[in-house]
Amino acid sequence: MNLSAFFDKVTKTLAFHARRQLRRLREIRWILSPRPASRPIIVVGCSRAGTTLIYKTLSESHQIGSLQRETHDYWTDLHPLADKHWDTHALTAADASPAERDAVSRYFYSWTGRHRWVDKNNQNGLCVPYLHALFPDAVFVFIKRSPGDNLNSLIEGWRKPDEFATWSKDLPAMVAVEDGQLKQWCFFLAEGWRQYVNASVEDVAAFQYAAINQAILDSKASVPAAQWVEVFYEDFLRDPAGTFRQVFEGCGLTFDARLQAHCAEVLDIPYNAFSEIRLDKWKDGRNREKIERVLPHVAEVAARMGYR
Repeated sequence: MNLSAFFDKVTKTLAFHARRQLRRLREIRWILSPRPASRPIIVVGCSRAGTTLIYKTLSESHQIGSLQRETHDYWTDLHPLADKHWDTHALTAADASPAERDAVSRYFYSWTGRHRWVDKNNQNGLCVPYLHALFPDAVFVFIKRSPGDNLNSLIEGWRKPDEFATWSKDLPAMVAVEDGQLKQWCFFLAEGWRQYVNASVEDVAAFQYAAINQAILDSKASVPAAQWVEVFYEDFLRDPAGTFRQVFEGCGLTFDARLQAHCAEVLDIPYNAFSEIRLDKWKDGRNREKIERVLPHVAEVAARMGYR
């Protein structure tokens, strides 16, 4: 190891321990003066709908905290899938408690130093009743994506289990999707998933798209309108800065010149995109026939979302 590499390693080690010590101090501060999270922002939507784009861009705001990572493991540690017999990632208002509100508030404060923060993971959309009960003043940002492109991205994601199935290694079921080519369950569990362990990948994608978007739409009525922000993914492609302005302002966040400049070029940032960002990619892609076969299966929920 040369001298430069040595000092680089020392610097990183010191920074790591400094951050850990800061988290401990924040946790002590919170315990001495407990305070629930204030108007947290929860990003919801189907996997591969653009939730990461929204989460990462909201994380650019200096007014809120962000872990800058997904929180699947944290929430499933609070509510292990085994406790629900591996039936679903969904949580209801009955799963929330004051003690859990304190635990979550303390966790995010210790990591971010903020009482207001943004959170995102693949399962949040199934948990809106729980999250709203946990934080009644939470703001939900629902991103919708057209069925063709969302299904296409889900299908591609199912072919990347190292990225999207890391949580399902203990799943108590034999998965043989796409004639056994895909052996690890990806993204999330919705009620009824066991009926699809031997299905085609497009049928699984259609099931997941319908299940999570229906769950979000069904939960919308219980959330005050002022705490609900809804946006089409396609609008980000047509006018990224203008659309993000609507999202930020809907969340009660300032959209300043710095954020305006960032959002004007945000589509050039590869936030987990599989290929070029554009509309109707599925129509000239390798999954077109698969998607055309299952589009009727998601037509009803797509219409509820505003796609005709």
